[in-house]
Amino acid sequence: MNTLKRFVKDESGATAIEYGLIAAGISVAIITVVNTLGTQLTNTFTSISTKLGTAGN
Repeated sequence: MNTLKRFVKDESGATAIEYGLIAAGISVAIITVVNTLGTQLTNTFTSISTKLGTAGN
């Protein structure tokens, strides 16, 4: 019975889960930012390449 009481009071597992959720949230935010910036950079370089290609004509 004493072991069961200690198990119920132990919060180390809850703390680990909280840290895991925080890390997952940060990861999702980073992935979103990288994908957005990647798309914008692709569009920018495509535009520059097009302009450079037609500049000599």
